[in-house]
Order: sequence, then structure tokens, then C-alpha cells
Amino acid sequence: MGARGADTSRRRVRGVPPGGEGGTALARIALLALSACILVPLVAAGLRSVLWASMGIAGLALAAVGVWWALARTGVARIIGTALSVAAPLTVLALFAAAGLLGAALLSLGLWVLAVVAARWALAPAPALYEEAAGTPRRPWVLMNRRSGGGKVDRFHLVDRARAAGCRVHVLEPGQDVTALARQAVADGADLLGVAGGDGTQALVADVAAHHDVPFAVIPAGTRNHFALDLGLDRDDPVAALEALTGGVELRVDLAYAADRVFVNNASFGTYAAVVNDPAYRDAKARTVLQTLPGLLAGDSVPALRMTANGRRIGGLQALLVSNNPYGRAVDVSHPGRRGRLDTGLLGVACVRVAGTVEAARLASRPHSGGLVRLTADNVLVETGTVTMPVGIDGEYVVLTSPVVCRSAPGALRVRVPRHRPGRSRSPGPTADWPRVARLARGRPRSPGGTGPRAQQRQ
Repeated sequence: MGARGADTSRRRVRGVPPGGEGGTALARIALLALSACILVPLVAAGLRSVLWASMGIAGLALAAVGVWWALARTGVARIIGTALSVAAPLTVLALFAAAGLLGAALLSLGLWVLAVVAARWALAPAPALYEEAAGTPRRPWVLMNRRSGGGKVDRFHLVDRARAAGCRVHVLEPGQDVTALARQAVADGADLLGVAGGDGTQALVADVAAHHDVPFAVIPAGTRNHFALDLGLDRDDPVAALEALTGGVELRVDLAYAADRVFVNNASFGTYAAVVNDPAYRDAKARTVLQTLPGLLAGDSVPALRMTANGRRIGGLQALLVSNNPYGRAVDVSHPGRRGRLDTGLLGVACVRVAGTVEAARLASRPHSGGLVRLTADNVLVETGTVTMPVGIDGEYVVLTSPVVCRSAPGALRVRVPRHRPGRSRSPGPTADWPRVARLARGRPRSPGGTGPRAQQRQ
């Protein structure tokens, strides 16, 4: 475990399964809120509440149709779709208000949100990433990319600060091979590899660090730095991350691979991968997406995908995202689009199959209709009817030979991070598993299959 030449004393901090007085109380609050969100409309409108609920679902379906037209169509159809996506929910709210039920509807919605949030926090384990107190490396090496993040390296004087801390610094030049530079640094005796740059560069150096069992340090000097975010680092203060170059604590996290290409965040297949390939994407992301999506969603420019995971085969997919550990829900109010853990040893999978207006409406009114599938798996097989397929790996466009096998490398990477990280917190569970919540509320926190991530996968 120890890096060459580094003094590392271990201090394990393991997570605990959900339960305890706090978890039981939250589970009971979740069940009470869920019951109340059903009772409120029944008390306010009696059996008419079923009709009003159906009207709300219909409004949601019409809004989804509008969003689909706004994304998949151009011209007048896009304008109509945008208007419909706004008008449908507003009309439903107006009808509720006219019937004197708006207050009850909003209260019921608020109670439902409370129920889901409380349920997820009730099932959340304590922070599970293990920490090891890390000593000072003797020969740390850091790669700096001045072009990342609009010039963060120069703006925060990271080169001078790293050198002052005793690090060897290599400033990346155009055309240089990042992997070769990292390998040479290890050959020259580096006992820590660090990167100040974006996620794509981070992943390449992390792969070398994992291969040689050398600690890796993340300095968030890129544009988005999702990996740094999920490690709990402050992306607006890359200077604070420099502590990891001379001390801090050490974590064991997973890496993931699409064929032989490493990724620390995700690999995207289908429509998004094609969008990333557009030269205009870097400078105008939103505009490029709006201009490109209609042709991709309605045409044949992107071949349909087939995915196999956990013995389940799904075809006709338009988009597929495979992540290094599962992401939380996009609408998660506490951690939107974040990964609560980086050490589950599992890939997160999210795939979309919406081929037209009817399916868009069905997905909105029935989220489990099959248009959107989320699961976890040890490995994922992705196929198309073509010899090669475009893939967006940590936001970078690559072309891989079909089929592509995505796999997790559990605990492959030793990451050095500062002791105090603003984003380090207890993260909610991935979903509101109501049978587990009910067991926890009754004081029976454990299910027969256990509470670990692989047990959750079996459930």
C-alpha cells in the first residue's frame, strides 16, 4: 500500500450501515410524510382528488411532449414545444387554483418531497471512504495545464506555489503525451503524481498512478472538475488542494475503463458523444446542443445502441451513460448530479430510449415505463451495428471498436486529498427504497441481503 519513499501511517474510517436512532427517526418521518401527502388531497377533495391527480399527470405528460419537440424539432415546432412545456404546468396550476385546491396540491407536493428526502437520508450510510493519514512524499511530481479552466494555473500562481512546496513541476506543452510524461516521472523516482487540469488529463495520469501504486493528487484547475467535486474538493480554490502534495490524507477509490480507455467520471455513448465531436461544442455548449440534437434524435446519424448488464439486454437506445460509481438523481436537491461514493466497485448506468412524442409523454407520466433505465453493474457491454462507435470519455471525443466493454477497477487508485474538504459530507442513498424504509422504521435496519452496494444491486 505505501508509496515508494513515502511515510504513510494508516487511520481507517469505515462507514456504517444505515440504522441507529437518527436513521429510524428519519424513516418514520418519511413514512408519515408519505401518508400525509396522500391524505391531504383526499381530505381536501375526496374522491375528486383522483381526477385532479390524473389532470396533474396529464399536464406533466404534455410538458414532456413540449420538451421533446423543443429538443428534437426545429423552427415552428420548436417554438410550439417550448411554449407547451411552459404552458402545460401553468395551466394545471391555474385549474387547481380555480377549484380551490392549489394550497392542498402544493402541500401534498411538499410532503412528497419531504418523504423522499427523509427516506434517502434514513438509508444513507455514514461516510464510507476510508482515510489514511499520509506522510510527506520525498519526490512529488505535478503536471500543470495552463490552458485548462481559462488559465487557473497562472491566475492562482500554482506553478510557483507547487515548486515552493518542494514539487517537481512540468508545464504541459501542446502535443505532449500526458501518459508518457507521467510514466517517465515514475521512472525518475516520483513517489506522488499530481495534476492541475481538467478531468481528461486527470484520468490519464491517474491510470499511470494506479498501475504503479503511486499516490495521486487532484488540483482542480479545469473548467468543471467533477472528479474533484465528488472527492469533496473546493473547485473554486485550487490552492487549498496543494496540501495533498505534502501531506493530507489518503483515500482508495475506483477507476473505470471503456475498452482500454480510463475514465474517472463517465463514458457517454450515442447522442451526447456525437454532440461532443462538434468543433463548436467547446465554446458554445448550449447552442451546439440545441442545433445538433434535432438531427441526432430524429435522424439516423447516430446508430442505435444495445446494452447488456447484469444479464439484462436493452436495445434501441439513443443515449447511454456509464459512470465510475453511480450518480445521484439529477433532481437531487442536496447533491445534484453527484456521486455519493467513489468506492462501491460498481458502474452506474443510465440509458434513454425515447423515439417519439408518445414515448416522451409516457416517460413523464410513467417514469418506470422503460424509456429511462438506471442500474448498477460490475461491467457493461455496449454494441452497435457499426464497426466503430463514438464515445465521450470524461468530455473528450474518442472512437472505439465495437463492441465496447466497460468495467470497474475497484480500489485501484490511491488519492491524496486535504484533511479538511468542504464537500466532504454524508451522502444520501441513491433511491428511496420504501420496503427498506419501512423495515428501518420498525427498528429492523438490516435486510437478509445486507446493506452494502453489491447487496443493493441484488435487490
